[in-house]
Amino acid sequence: MMSEKDNTTSQTPLQGRIPSGEIDSSAGAADQKTADGGNPESAAPLISVVVPVYNAETFLRDTVETIQRQTYPNLEILLVDDGSTDGSYALCQALAAEDHRIRCFTEENGGASRARNHGIRKAKGAYIGFVDSDDKILPDMYANLYEGAQKMERLHSSRYIIQIGRQEIDEEGNQLPDAVKTPEDYDLVPSVQFAESLLLYTGDASFCTALIPAAYMKEHPFTEGELGEDFSLLMKMVDTMDGVLRLPVTGYLVVHRKGSATRRANPSQFSKVYVDIVRHADDVEQRMVPAHPELAVAATRFGLFERLDYLLHVPIADMNSRNEFYVDVCVYLRRNFRAMWQNPFLTMKNKLYLTLLTTAPRKIRQLHWALRGKAIQRESRQ
Repeated sequence: MMSEKDNTTSQTPLQGRIPSGEIDSSAGAADQKTADGGNPESAAPLISVVVPVYNAETFLRDTVETIQRQTYPNLEILLVDDGSTDGSYALCQALAAEDHRIRCFTEENGGASRARNHGIRKAKGAYIGFVDSDDKILPDMYANLYEGAQKMERLHSSRYIIQIGRQEIDEEGNQLPDAVKTPEDYDLVPSVQFAESLLLYTGDASFCTALIPAAYMKEHPFTEGELGEDFSLLMKMVDTMDGVLRLPVTGYLVVHRKGSATRRANPSQFSKVYVDIVRHADDVEQRMVPAHPELAVAATRFGLFERLDYLLHVPIADMNSRNEFYVDVCVYLRRNFRAMWQNPFLTMKNKLYLTLLTTAPRKIRQLHWALRGKAIQRESRQ
């Protein structure tokens, strides 16, 4: 039972890199002036920012304050509590009482996808964005994203995603390595090329760095009850999307909390995300590759790599013939053994690990965890 408190045709795909000299910079400057508050708030279209909340009482206020401080003047913030067991919903109510732009909702625990979908349904804005409840954003993030949206609309597109650069940081604000690089210029990526970048881990498979036209977003709800939902939905949107405009600026800060690495390394904390992402890989191979054969090699690499990840995290006790999913993973590796060695997107280290796990999975896992455990002990002593 859900309760709430509310206190207030696919087009021809667009392609190519957009050199900054070919963008209407004068229009961009005028648009930025509007977004910075040079004109009345009503002149700027409403952006709805959806924040799914689950047991985030400790850091939610800090996150919301970074949204409240946006230079873009016309925002609504939708806090959707996903059945938290701490004081998160009470904090959502308090924040809503302090700021008329905030609306809060609560529902039974159903996962982030369900909470996001509820926020999407309640959104009143022309555009929708998402922020995780433990991350932060820079003050001009939505002003920059809106400027990107205007550039796409001047190209007569209404089915697109704007992505801003991200930076991964620890709780003290120190920068951490990130595989996704912010482009040096505006980069309009065709949808199939964007899909390939996700399969190769060079693209950003997150909706938190994105701004999407609300009408387009509402056509594509998140699949509920699965993990890795951002990747899954982005791949499903490929055939209806004109493209992804990547901005040459950073706006989103992914905050890594202390202790998360230890939890990932604990075999008793095995997450179904490793199962779901393998299923997403199968969906790509079965659904997308027949329509886009140019994705075949990257899709095979993705399927192999995700099975490698699964085998390196599944509890050793579950590596037996009674676990049908585990058996299917092993069969897939044996069937694609030659393709694995021929795949140009896998490193030699990946191929060696896959070879060893294909031939002796339990023994290799035991060795892997023994070495991993020693590394964790060293980290804990530092």
